[in-house]
Amino acid sequence: MSFIENIKALFSEPFESITTNELANVLATKTVQLIDVRTPEEFKQSHISKARNVPLSQINSFVAPKDKKIYVICQSGMRSKKAANHLSTKGYKVVNVRGGMSQWQGKVIGGQK
Repeated sequence: MSFIENIKALFSEPFESITTNELANVLATKTVQLIDVRTPEEFKQSHISKARNVPLSQINSFVAPKDKKIYVICQSGMRSKKAANHLSTKGYKVVNVRGGMSQWQGKVIGGQK
């Protein structure tokens, strides 16, 4: 590996990242596992209908099949990035949703968008 490749590898993330618009397209075309790592209170206020609440504080106990991608969302993208890192180290195929619910323009349950 060249010096540049080493630097890129050092700062690269072990998971994919997509925008909320890209997530909307994915959700419109197929069934995926989407976990929302916000608190139960935040989740109750509003969430994407296909999302399952797994708060970041409980991510260590998360168990799911490892053969399918897991999409992770939070409010802004910070907690989901932490969760994505953790799940990646456990062997999951993870996709972090950048911008989180703050950027989500689609329909939600429990709130208004």
